[in-house]
Amino acid sequence: MWQVVGDLRREGVTIILTTHYLEEAEEMADRIGVIAKGRLLLVKPTADLMGDFGKKTLSIDLDQPLTAIPDDLAGRGLTLSDDGRRLSFDYDTRAERTGIARLLGDLASRGITVRDVSTRQSSLEDVFLSLVSEDAA
Repeated sequence: MWQVVGDLRREGVTIILTTHYLEEAEEMADRIGVIAKGRLLLVKPTADLMGDFGKKTLSIDLDQPLTAIPDDLAGRGLTLSDDGRRLSFDYDTRAERTGIARLLGDLASRGITVRDVSTRQSSLEDVFLSLVSEDAA
């Protein structure tokens, strides 16, 4: 069925599809509408929706655990894992400056050595859950 839908889409046919399979919707849809409690919250092109509401998280694995985030870095939106071995930093990829280079430089200047870094992009499911929970509040 997904092959047929994909073929029709490539031919320019407009398809309105309702689904709870958000990974497939993210992959196939040009535009996504979010409905909560029978109310249409928004309709946006998929890329715009992910850009406006999605976020990226930088995970920084440390060589040595920290007991707390240093005071001078506390206001930067960092979170420390329970074991003190990972810092997480949410950032906006659309911003002119993400703050990543400065953060890594500040860690190095404090003698905090980094073992590894990785990033995670929020999924459509993350965005959907965020929008629905905001609407419920």
